[in-house]
Amino acid sequence: MIGYVTLGTNQYDAATKFYDELFGLIGAGRVLEGGEFIAWGKSMTSPAVSITKPADGNPATVGNGVMIAIAMSSPEKVDEFHARALQLGGTDEGAPGLRGEQFYAGYFRDLDGNKLNAFCMTSA
Repeated sequence: MIGYVTLGTNQYDAATKFYDELFGLIGAGRVLEGGEFIAWGKSMTSPAVSITKPADGNPATVGNGVMIAIAMSSPEKVDEFHARALQLGGTDEGAPGLRGEQFYAGYFRDLDGNKLNAFCMTSA
């Protein structure tokens, strides 16, 4: 089971503000901080997403094929989360909508180009 996922950032302060606001929308907050590392979750024992500047001192780069999916409770929450990501400076990577019969998702990239989605399962 996933404990947390870490994204590298070259814009630590801007990324911190982006994720504070975005994850606050779903009741998640900072659960761990240290140096140039912050993790957001709903508790210390729930899955989390974190950011950091790479420890090796090299620039952070986007992982090709890497994506983080954030579970939402409804299509309306997916729409809201996706819209907020774009308002905060993220870029659209696929508008919210059904993919298949029950998978509802909206895709976006954060300020560093990392790909995320907000999703929920709907009734058939």
